[in-house]
Parts: sequence; structure tokens; C-alpha cells
Amino acid sequence: MKNKYIQIYREIADDIRAGKYPPQTKLPSEHEFMDIFETSRETIRKALTLLAQNGFIQKVQGKGSIVLDARKFDFPISGLVSFKELADKLGESYQTHVEKLKLISPNEEIQQQLQMSGEGNVWEVHRVREIDSERIILDKDYINQLYVETLTEQICRNSIYEYIEQELGLVISFAKKEVIVEEPTEEDRQLLHLEGFSNIVVVKNYVYLDDASLFQYTESRHRPDKFRFVDFARRMNR
Repeated sequence: MKNKYIQIYREIADDIRAGKYPPQTKLPSEHEFMDIFETSRETIRKALTLLAQNGFIQKVQGKGSIVLDARKFDFPISGLVSFKELADKLGESYQTHVEKLKLISPNEEIQQQLQMSGEGNVWEVHRVREIDSERIILDKDYINQLYVETLTEQICRNSIYEYIEQELGLVISFAKKEVIVEEPTEEDRQLLHLEGFSNIVVVKNYVYLDDASLFQYTESRHRPDKFRFVDFARRMNR
């Protein structure tokens, strides 16, 4: 049958969704699937390639096909949602690990990203986000001290946005975002659980207050299997 590999793909995908093959376990080998589905190796390989392309498995050299968690966390591209707000909404078990909190004199690149003119210091904050015991996000924040005079590790571990809005009384209004895909850096691999992954999704955020002041630049580095970046678009009447 010409499209037998698609039928096999769908059947295995349904089994993964149903929990027959739990996350982080190995799928049966190509030979085992050949016996199960009574078909050729080429057909099985096409089905496995389709499973990998659609986020159900990760092919790891020397280990075979590892099942990925089919659940994905929705990050709204157009919205401004903190990690804490997202995790609370999903009801997931989560932690934030503060890897760096430092007041720095920004280099030229950070000054440009924050549109700073003249002197001024910047808070550099690196936080690793852990969901269900997996370290899957590295947030690298740069916050202009002109707007946020004080930051503590406790504030960074809880929610910087909550502190800014509830304690400082500032209004976070909008953000410009850029989404790119890169190879993981050595820092990414040290801080995140990236075994078997050759790419990382980077969301660059430029965040503004309600008076249009740019106060934060963030690089949010995501493991690609865990997130689905979503948006809602409406065509305007002409």
C-alpha cells in the first residue's frame, strides 16, 4: 500500500498519546516494528521520520527512538505571560533556579538592546525554569536599573513581573518579540536537559511600560519539544 507508512505513523502516534509508550522510554526497534506491521524497513523508517518531525520521538544516535512527552505548553506570542502565571495556570510542578543575579555596567550590545543613552546600570538575571523535574527554559534577563532599582534572589525566584506590578506600582504594557532557532550553546547544555537535542528555540523580548519606556530585554531559550508558540490573528476589514 502506497501510504502504509502514514497509517503506521498514525497508529504509533495514537499509542504514544494513549500512554502505551511512556515519555523517555525507547520505542521498539525497526526490526520489531517490521514484524509487528509486516512491512519493510524503508516503510518503518518513513513512519519514524514522520514521528520525529511531529515531535513524538527524538532519534538519538546509539540509543534508538526516544519517546517525547506529547504534551506541549502553549506560549502566546502576542501576550505577555510570566513563567509563574503559565505554570500556575497549567497546574504543573515547577521551580525557578536563579543562576545569576548581578548589577552590571552594560556593554555596548546590551545598551543598544535597551536603547540606553549615557551611563546607567543593568540587572543581569539568569534563571533556569524546571517543569516536572526537567530543566527546559533558560531566561536571560537584562533590566534597566533606572526603572527597577532593587532586585533580590527571592524576587527573581518568585516573579519579577509580580514585583514590578504589585510592589513598584508600574504597568507593564507591551512587548516586541523575535523568535529564532539556534544550535545550543555550551551554557545551554550545562544548565538545561538537552541530551539528544540539536536545536533550541530563542524568544527575544523587548518589554515596555505603559509610558513606552523600554525597561527589559530578555532572551528566553526553550527546549524545542516542550513548547508550542501560539497566536490568534484576525483579518482586518478592508
